[in-house]
Amino acid sequence: MSVLPPTGSLIPVDAPFSAAQESWLAGFIAGIAAAGKKSAAPAPTTTVDVLFGTQTGNAESLADQLVAGAAARGLGGRATALDDVSPEQLAGMSHVLVVTSTYGEGEMPDNAGLFWDAVQASTVPRLEGLQYAVLGLGDTSYDEFCQAGKLIDTRFEQLGATRLHDRVDCDVDFEDPAALWTAAVLDRVAAETGAQPGVQPGAAPGGGAGATASAADGTGASRASRPGSQWTKRNPYPARLVANRLLSDPRSAKEIRHYEFDLGDSGITYAAGDALAVVPRNDDVLVGDLLAHLGATGAEVFDGRTVRDLLRTDREVRTPSKDLIADLVQREPSSELAAVVAHGDKHELDRWLWGRDVLDLLRDAGANAPGLDDLLPFLRPLQARQYSISSSPLAHPGRVHLTVASVRYGDVNRRHSGVASTHLADRVAVGDEVGVYLQPNAAFSVPADDDAPLVMVGPGTGIAPFRGFLHERAARGATGRNWLFFGDQHRDTDFVYRDELTDLQDSGVLTRLDLAFSRDQAEKVYVQTRMREQSAELYRWLEDGATFTVCGDASRMAKDVETALLTVIAEQRGRGDDDAAEYLADLRRAKRYVRDVY
Repeated sequence: MSVLPPTGSLIPVDAPFSAAQESWLAGFIAGIAAAGKKSAAPAPTTTVDVLFGTQTGNAESLADQLVAGAAARGLGGRATALDDVSPEQLAGMSHVLVVTSTYGEGEMPDNAGLFWDAVQASTVPRLEGLQYAVLGLGDTSYDEFCQAGKLIDTRFEQLGATRLHDRVDCDVDFEDPAALWTAAVLDRVAAETGAQPGVQPGAAPGGGAGATASAADGTGASRASRPGSQWTKRNPYPARLVANRLLSDPRSAKEIRHYEFDLGDSGITYAAGDALAVVPRNDDVLVGDLLAHLGATGAEVFDGRTVRDLLRTDREVRTPSKDLIADLVQREPSSELAAVVAHGDKHELDRWLWGRDVLDLLRDAGANAPGLDDLLPFLRPLQARQYSISSSPLAHPGRVHLTVASVRYGDVNRRHSGVASTHLADRVAVGDEVGVYLQPNAAFSVPADDDAPLVMVGPGTGIAPFRGFLHERAARGATGRNWLFFGDQHRDTDFVYRDELTDLQDSGVLTRLDLAFSRDQAEKVYVQTRMREQSAELYRWLEDGATFTVCGDASRMAKDVETALLTVIAEQRGRGDDDAAEYLADLRRAKRYVRDVY
C-alpha cells in the first residue's frame, strides 16, 4: 500500500510521476477539493507578484504556472515583465517571485535590463517590507551561468528584502527543479498567510504593475492552458514535414532552406513572432565514428538503453561540455587544450573550441582520453533547437513555416554539420514526422495597432519572423507602413524570398525595402549601413510611432544595429548620447524596440 508523503499530499511517494507532473497534479487536486466545498472561500488577501525576465519565453511560461499555482493555494497572483515594474511599485509589493533567464555573457534578458538599471540606482527605495525568492534559468555551458538571477537575488538582499527560499539555478532541463522550487515557495507563502485553497485568482488592489492576474495572452486564457500546450520537449508533437525547398542559390556559400510542417490535430496555435522547437537526432555516421573511436559496438547498455540509441537521440555529441573539457585537461595537463585553458582567456578558449566536437577532443587527447563508461556522464542532454517561425497562422492555417540555414563546415579531413539543421535537410524526407513543440514569445510580435508603422531589421535567416509579420499584416488588412532592412552576402545567390518580397511591395504591404549585400562591392555594406544612410526618414518613422524590431545574430549584428540606431537618434535629435540612450529606453518601455536574437 502506498504511503503518503509527510507533507500530506494526496500523491503517493512511489507514484510514477516527475516533479513537474506532481506539482501540476497537486494544484489540480487542490482545485477539485475546493470546488466541492459548500461555502464560498473568502477572497485572497495576499497577492504574489511574479516578475519575469525572458528572452525566448521559458521564464514567462513558468510565471504563468506560478500564478496558476498561487490560485490553487488561495493566493492572488499576477505576472509582470521585470521592465514593467518601477522601483516604487516593487517597494509596495509584499511577496515577489522572480523568474529570469540570462542572456549572452551574463546579461539581463531584453525585458529586464531597464529594471536592473533602475534597482542599481543610489536613490532606489529600500525593500524591508518585501519577501522574495529567485529562480534562475540558464545553461551551464556558458561561463556566466544564471548570472541575471544571481544579480537580482543579491541586489534584493542588499536593499533589505527577506529571502523566502534559497535561489535555485536551473540548467537547460529546468522543468523538475523549477517545479520543486515552485511548490516549496508557494506552499510556504500559503502556510504563512493562512491562504485557503481553491480561491480563484484575482489582481488584488494596490502595489505592483498593471499586469493581469491570470497572466493572460490577450485571449483571456493563460498560454499554459492554450490548445496544443500539452506538446513539450518531453512530449513533442510528431509533425509531418510537407515541404523542404532550397531558398539560396546553389552557388551560394550558404544553404538556406524553407520548411513547412503540418500541424494536423495537434491543437497548436501560434502567433507570428513565436518560435518552433525541433527535436533533432544526431547523425548516424557521427555516432558510428564516435563508437568506433571508443572501441564500442553500440549494443552496450547505459541507463537501460543501448548506447547507440542513447547517442543518437539523447546526448549532445557536437558541443563538448565544460565537465568533459575539465576532465580532459586533468587527464593530460600538457595538451594544447590544457595550455589554452590555463591561459584563462575565455575568448581564446572559444576560438580554439570553435568547430571542434566531442570526437575531435577525444582524438586530440589520444591514449589519455576517457573510455565509453567515463565519457557518457560528461555528455549533456541533447536539446531541441528553436527557430523563429516564418509564417502567419492567418495566412497559412494549419501549417508552420521555418527558414533555416544548414550548418556545414570542415575540411578534407573531417566534415562537420549542425545537429538540427542537417537533420532536417538530410535525414528527414517530405512525409516523415519530426518532433516539435511551440515556444511562445509574447514579447516579440506584430504591433496590436494595425495603423502603427513597423520597422524590421533581419539580415540572413533573421528575415524569418518578418516574413510572418508581413503576411500577418496583409491578412489583417493592416494599414500601417512596413519597412524591412534585409541583406546577406550576394544579391544573386542570397536574396531569399525575393519574389515574395517583390509581390508584397507591389501590393503595398511592404512600404520600403532597403537591401544590403555585403560582398557585392569592395566596401562591405550591412543593414546598419543602410540605417545610417536613411537616418532622417528612419527617425521620422520612430516619431510617427513605429515599432523597431530586430532578429538575428546577437553577438555582432544586433549590437551593431543598436549602435547604429543610437547614432541615428543622436544625430537627428542633436541632444547628445545620453538623450539618445534615454530615447531608446523609452522605446523599450513602450515595447517599441524589441528583439529576437540568438
